[in-house]
Amino acid sequence: MYLRSYFDPSRKVYMPLLRRELRDDENVRRSVKAIIDDVRLRGDEALREYEERFDSARLDDFYVTQAEFTEAEEAVSDELKQAVALAYRNIEAFHKAQLPSGEHVKTMEGVECFRKIVPIDSVGLYIPGGTAPLFSTVLMLAIPAKCAGCRSVTLATPARNGRVNPAVLYAASVCGVDRVVKLGGAQAIAALAYGTQSVRRVDKIFGPGNRYVSFAKELVSSVCSIDMIAGPSEVMVVADRTSEPAYIASDLLSQAEHGADSQVILLIRADSEAEAEDIYLRTEEALAREMSVLGRHEYMLASLSHSSALAFYDDSKLVEVINEYAPEHLIISTANADEILSGVTNAGSVFLGPYSPESAGDYASGTNHTLPTSGWARSCSGVSVDSFIKKITVQRLSAQGLKALGKAVVTMAEAENLMAHAYAVRVRS
Repeated sequence: MYLRSYFDPSRKVYMPLLRRELRDDENVRRSVKAIIDDVRLRGDEALREYEERFDSARLDDFYVTQAEFTEAEEAVSDELKQAVALAYRNIEAFHKAQLPSGEHVKTMEGVECFRKIVPIDSVGLYIPGGTAPLFSTVLMLAIPAKCAGCRSVTLATPARNGRVNPAVLYAASVCGVDRVVKLGGAQAIAALAYGTQSVRRVDKIFGPGNRYVSFAKELVSSVCSIDMIAGPSEVMVVADRTSEPAYIASDLLSQAEHGADSQVILLIRADSEAEAEDIYLRTEEALAREMSVLGRHEYMLASLSHSSALAFYDDSKLVEVINEYAPEHLIISTANADEILSGVTNAGSVFLGPYSPESAGDYASGTNHTLPTSGWARSCSGVSVDSFIKKITVQRLSAQGLKALGKAVVTMAEAENLMAHAYAVRVRS
């Protein structure tokens, strides 16, 4: 059996099963801090040393040249170019629709308040280059940045032996990224946060990465804004007797293949324990069939080893568990999917029905795949156009408006013993 199964979970039972495999490695944290401090102090010299050590890249210039962009475009197949074009159109359409118009309110006669919406001036996008070069993440980050109107978009990605993955470069070109730097790991985050002799500092850093990248983003967040701290990928799939086992198994495996620390959870909605066991066994059979033809077993098996299947006999308890776990991805493939969705308040992105695999959102449906993990969906949203803009409050008072408001302001300022605040109103009387 791949998934641990529990058909009558009480709170004491299911809470340990929902515990994520989170690691806070102090040795990694110390290494990352040393790298960040070194880059901050020595700049380009430190970057060159780290890139040679970690990526076997001897770099005279950190920036990708136009010739390299051209070479990358020639290396990408026409089929992939067409797929990227379709994804681009859908992602752009969904994110353009998110552009806010702001609000303009007259709070009282002579007092008007509104918000001026402006893009973040410069942003840095980090794209991992490990076992699966995530060129799709270029689309997910660069498209909303461009929709928002960010003036400067810098992309950092590892260059193995001095070469960036062609699909990553092609996606960057399609999205109109301003510059691509051949930098990976904690040193890339340090360069984006602090700047060096060659690399411009940015105002906000986006993008996923391994533990080194995540720790680096956390450490630089005191001087540079970040999108979120991203943990291991996760999915929660809700199934019932109407669900197709092959679909459910494929959704579980599509997340398990991300890494050994990924977690997949199956929630079975059934009317009896016998029905729950039948759904579980059919899903296990489908997992075995699909595992026999898929690769990346070293990641899948490790992920499945700390994943579980839980059964529920009413919707309220099931929804309670969804909201408590707050999954990055939530797939509801049941006969009453919309009814269950109505109770969901904590999830990164939701996929409804049998024909909405998580991979559709990962690539091309239009929603963003940069999502909160590790329970952060309880308080955070995924990346959107909102992530790339700022909202500046503005107010304009007339003399009449200040006169009407002034007494209350003076009274409150004096109550806080801030007499200069009160004087700033009185002097205008």
